[in-house]
Amino acid sequence: MDRTTVQLLCPECTKDWQTSPDDLPAAAEMFHCPNCHASRRTAEFMRTDRDLQTLKQLG
Repeated sequence: MDRTTVQLLCPECTKDWQTSPDDLPAAAEMFHCPNCHASRRTAEFMRTDRDLQTLKQLG
């Protein structure tokens, strides 16, 4: 079975990566960029609307 991932993009340092929605806090909770440590709502790190929907459904 394929593991579902979401793509993230830091709005501050533009680091991009992907991870499982299970490894992330809920969309409205605070998340910290592993590169620059910027703190924003997890939803603001989602690269696309589809990634955000996946996070909301599976996270």
